[in-house]
Parts: sequence; structure tokens; C-alpha cells
Amino acid sequence: MESTLKKSLERDIDGLLTYEYIANHIGSCDDIMDDLIDNMIEVDKNGQFTVSAARFLHAINPESYRTGIERLIAAAIDKDREHRYIGDLLQSIWGDDYQEHVEQLKALDNNFRRIYKRIYPHSSL
Repeated sequence: MESTLKKSLERDIDGLLTYEYIANHIGSCDDIMDDLIDNMIEVDKNGQFTVSAARFLHAINPESYRTGIERLIAAAIDKDREHRYIGDLLQSIWGDDYQEHVEQLKALDNNFRRIYKRIYPHSSL
């Protein structure tokens, strides 16, 4: 990562600067995407921008960014203790019809299972 960008991201206190950088440079920052995701995970204390970045990358290209999306989602689950943001991932990542496939998704995707358990704690797992 170039030193100018690194200095800029050191000023990021909540993940917004990193999210904006990803959004404004998508396609040209793929070679440093892991570093950007690491930075976001480190500075975003409540998961707001971590969730936004996962949703954005999924909308752009879910296959190309799959590993990064999975890392962002896992981090967001850990950070968003009040469940203010992770609920948005259900529909954004797993589709409008995720409710029709809950059992299958819980069996196949640990991140889905973890989010679903937090959002719907009284459902059977």
C-alpha cells in the first residue's frame, strides 16, 4: 500500500474513510483489498461500515470478492452487538427470498447461521 494512502487511512477512526476509498476506487484497488479490509475491521468498532462494505462488494461482484465479503461479515457479527446493522445483510447477501431457504442457509453458511441466531434468537437452530 502506498505511503500516502496508508497515512490517509491511519486517520480513519470508524471505517468511513476506508469504505469511501473502496467505493471510489473499486476495480483499481483489488491488489490491496485485503489491506483495506484489515484496516476497516480494525477501526470500525460497531460494524456499520463493515456491513456497508460487505453489501457494496457483494453488489459489485460477489464471486470476485467472496473471501473479503466473508471476512467483513464475520467481523460485523462480532462488532454489532446491538444488531443495528447485521440484519441488513440477510436480504442483501442471501436474497429477498432468504426466509424461504433458512434451514438450508443455516446448514451451509456459518455467517448466515450466526446472524440469523442473533436476529431471531427464539427460532430453532
